[in-house]
Amino acid sequence: MGEHVIKLPDVGEGVAEAELVEWHVKVGDLVREDTLLAAVMTDKATVEIPSPVDGEITWLGAEIGDVVAVGSALIRLKVEGEGSAPAPDEPAAAEPPAAAPTKAEARPPAGKAAPEPTKAAAKPAATPARAAPAAPARQASFGAPRPEGDKPLASPAIRLRAREAGIDLRQVRGTGPAGRIGHEDLDAFIARGPQAARAAGLQENHAVEDIKVIGLRRRIAEKMALSKSRIPHITYVEEVDVSALEDLRAALNKGKRADQAKLTILPFLMRAMVKAIADQPGLNALFDDDAGIIHQHGGIHIGIAAQTPSGLVVPVVKHAEARDLWDCAAEVNRLADAAKAGTATRDELTGSTITITSLGALGGVVTTPVINYPEVAIIGVNKMMVRPVWDGASFIPRKMMNLSSSFDHRVVDGWDAAVFIQRIKTLLETPAMIFVEG
Repeated sequence: MGEHVIKLPDVGEGVAEAELVEWHVKVGDLVREDTLLAAVMTDKATVEIPSPVDGEITWLGAEIGDVVAVGSALIRLKVEGEGSAPAPDEPAAAEPPAAAPTKAEARPPAGKAAPEPTKAAAKPAATPARAAPAAPARQASFGAPRPEGDKPLASPAIRLRAREAGIDLRQVRGTGPAGRIGHEDLDAFIARGPQAARAAGLQENHAVEDIKVIGLRRRIAEKMALSKSRIPHITYVEEVDVSALEDLRAALNKGKRADQAKLTILPFLMRAMVKAIADQPGLNALFDDDAGIIHQHGGIHIGIAAQTPSGLVVPVVKHAEARDLWDCAAEVNRLADAAKAGTATRDELTGSTITITSLGALGGVVTTPVINYPEVAIIGVNKMMVRPVWDGASFIPRKMMNLSSSFDHRVVDGWDAAVFIQRIKTLLETPAMIFVEG
């Protein structure tokens, strides 16, 4: 029997390390070649690691949330034959250290049998560790309610009295053996007044659950913190009358071909942005604030912030300037499906030059979007709703929608931000202009 060591592979594109986000095996598991062992996450893409050999898992070299360097030992297996483990006299330096110091210390010396991993390291942390449950309420304070399911000890006579008085016995502290409730306990509870009785059925919850921030949620947290710490945001809100646009959208959807995607408001907004950016190309840019350079792009690559079961991701519709309305709709749908299925590639999740964020029907009235660093603008779509609008003679119902948009105030002045949004507003309120060339 020998030992085979699986190291974190090169996941491409110059990535030097990755975060372990999921174990699919545990120590003692027997695996076959191609069995899925683990998943790691780079900037945004998740990479799955299969087993190259048959064997038994004997050691797992990281915990969920650890950042591991490419080339570091990740898994050891007991295999038939000699295996791939280094010889006892092979220098330990041949194995690159993991990025996390704690993992390097935990890794066994080269040539020695791997120590039995601790339970925490060996068992995949499928769910975050929970804090110890709070002590039973009846031990915390007099009269505090017992948890749901905790049946107090009491005689039938006590239970009858409590029921007739509308008292939940879980509210009453028993002073008898094992907390048994006696008549004197019930009398004392009643003597405290109606406040206790009104609290029946309610209980304080002192539980605290510690949830480790890992994977996509950690990426989102880091990206949002970076954006808000580096970019002085300015947010501009304008309402848009989309009544005509909605009529046009309904008509186009009614007559669409079977192979065409259903139009939402996003493709119209994307086409309006393309025309507005033609007038203000400075909005389609990335700001390298370390170098003091604004990279103004000719190609318009629109990120579409999308909520997935794993969290927020931003698939990118590349070259929106070269796509018509239907093509934009089809690409948005394709990327949204890939993002939700977790199959979007790294290329599909990077490279945006400006971003749209929308919460759909939950979009609220106003939002304060966080710029997708290092871009300089983000367009936020709020919920469309029918509102009364004064036409000079009377109030009429119109379909209204707000655009809440943020800009990097270091490179975009408030005036330019307003001009940009007003141009989009004009295009959306007169949708025929979206299709006019020039």
